[in-house]
Amino acid sequence: MTARHMRIFDGLTDLAGSEGEDLGASDWILVDQRRIDGFADVTGDHQWIHVDPARAASGPFGRTIAHGYLTLSLLAELTTRLYRVDNVSFAVNYGLDRVRFITPVIEGSRVRATARLAQVGRVDSAVQLKLESVIEIEGSARPAAVVTSLARYFA
Repeated sequence: MTARHMRIFDGLTDLAGSEGEDLGASDWILVDQRRIDGFADVTGDHQWIHVDPARAASGPFGRTIAHGYLTLSLLAELTTRLYRVDNVSFAVNYGLDRVRFITPVIEGSRVRATARLAQVGRVDSAVQLKLESVIEIEGSARPAAVVTSLARYFA
């Protein structure tokens, strides 16, 4: 399945009328050892299961795995491939309502996101978006993660 075209919202009014919309699936991105090592360097989490391929080869997954928080952080890149909101001043990440890490992402895997605009409404001078996303692993019946995130867009 190929990714669908990016959904472009023309400002807050267009976004506000989009509740329930399915945004489809992003393109696949590779989670390789270089990305995992970079995340370990930034976060200081150098647990062997992530950064020691030789030791991980005899570990529970046969290879290194991505940090759960690396998988979560990829949601930003993946969702920017699904939609954007034009004609706004700025947007902020307002937080997460729910995150579950279902299946480890083994080094060398490709992941993508599917997303749905679960809730969209006005909050003060912003439009708040509740996005329900699933981070899928290519070839796996079970997702890497399911995430409900919040973003606010300002005129």
